[in-house]
Amino acid sequence: MNPPLRATLLIGLPVLLAIGALCIGRYQITPGTALRVLVGTTFGAERTWAPVEETVVMKVRLPRILLALVIGAGLAVAGAAFQGIFGNPLVSPHILGVSAGAGFGAALTILLVRTLEFVPVGALLFGLVAMLLSLAISRLGGRGGLLMLVLAGVITAALFDALIGVLKYVADPNDTLPTITYWLMGSLSAVGMAEVRLGAPLVILGIVVIWLFRWRLNIISLSENEARSLGMNVARTRWILIAASTLITAAAVSVVGIVGWIGLVIPHMARAVVGSDHRKLIPATVSLGACYLLVIDTLGRSLTGNELPLSILTAVIGAPFFALLLMRNRGLWS
Repeated sequence: MNPPLRATLLIGLPVLLAIGALCIGRYQITPGTALRVLVGTTFGAERTWAPVEETVVMKVRLPRILLALVIGAGLAVAGAAFQGIFGNPLVSPHILGVSAGAGFGAALTILLVRTLEFVPVGALLFGLVAMLLSLAISRLGGRGGLLMLVLAGVITAALFDALIGVLKYVADPNDTLPTITYWLMGSLSAVGMAEVRLGAPLVILGIVVIWLFRWRLNIISLSENEARSLGMNVARTRWILIAASTLITAAAVSVVGIVGWIGLVIPHMARAVVGSDHRKLIPATVSLGACYLLVIDTLGRSLTGNELPLSILTAVIGAPFFALLLMRNRGLWS
């Protein structure tokens, strides 16, 4: 596939899928009507559509489509960045325990406040706390390296998973417990423009930072010694990239819950399309990650009468693909 055609597909595919997602659901809307409502409402044109169509397009489907595109792109880019930083193709954005920390913050907020309004704030706060805790643990007894940071992330994730278990144990099984459980499984069913305004800017900020460091990420992913010989401050660059990826992950989990596999699988899909150069890899992961989560969300809300949590479908689709990837690349990763 020639580069111009590939670029056109990577740019156009999310747009086409977004238009299709506006039309798909229990209330069927034609593409023409969806576009007319979207453009007309945005620019204040005369209304030639039914009020229910405007409600479905602008208040129900558009916020979750926008958030699915942004969150999918962000988690995929964070996964690609972490894999480059750690030099490990099996690394995901959840490696530092950020998702577990954000999950605990959400569960604690639900338990104490008993409303979903403040859940994103609690989740975002504890997601960042988890990253700082991993950093602190990795530096116990001296200056920690990447291996110590990974082990610290495992410890942090285990700690917050245990705390989530405690909250589930004491939660009301008829009210609070189902809310906590469903939220942790990941869903876009309750999002609105408020969640878009909260989560999207943080995710986009993280993506922009990683994009600005794309060539440094290329050097770091090859050899730390080469990076130092070229005059790069490896430690500072690495921590900036880790902070940006952590911000993306914490912001994503804070508004949609814990969604796995995207940051692990999508970077490998993108490498198969454009190669390992992060100057091309990051735009490809943005496009493919956005498309992947949008398709998952659209399937989740349209396959059955009850909406399926995102984590179920991402695992059902992602796990077999990753198994095939392991078999295909076992010689390279051994």
